[in-house]
Amino acid sequence: MQTPNTDWPWGPDDALAIGRTSQRKPFADPPPSQEQAAALAVRCFRGQDGRRFLAYLRALTLDRALGPEASDAVLRHVEGQRQLVRHIYNLTAAGQVAAGAISPTPDQGETT
Repeated sequence: MQTPNTDWPWGPDDALAIGRTSQRKPFADPPPSQEQAAALAVRCFRGQDGRRFLAYLRALTLDRALGPEASDAVLRHVEGQRQLVRHIYNLTAAGQVAAGAISPTPDQGETT
């Protein structure tokens, strides 16, 4: 059995204790349901600024091509970013459909 790394400033039990004893709780609210998250996404991204920000995220991730020199770690990192942006697009589309509007998907492009 390997001995614990003494250079590490805290262990797993310390992390759990921090969550229990901390006065600051940045995520004190329970996470929203899928439907609530979709409604939140629509409200966040429905205006011109929101659409422009989604276009920025799309250009940064979905429309980005990596060259053959990209390492496995970089490919995995960028694919994680792409998945998150697709999830935001899908939430926004689901929220718009639920509200009675039609939304473009990342693959269909955006309308102005």
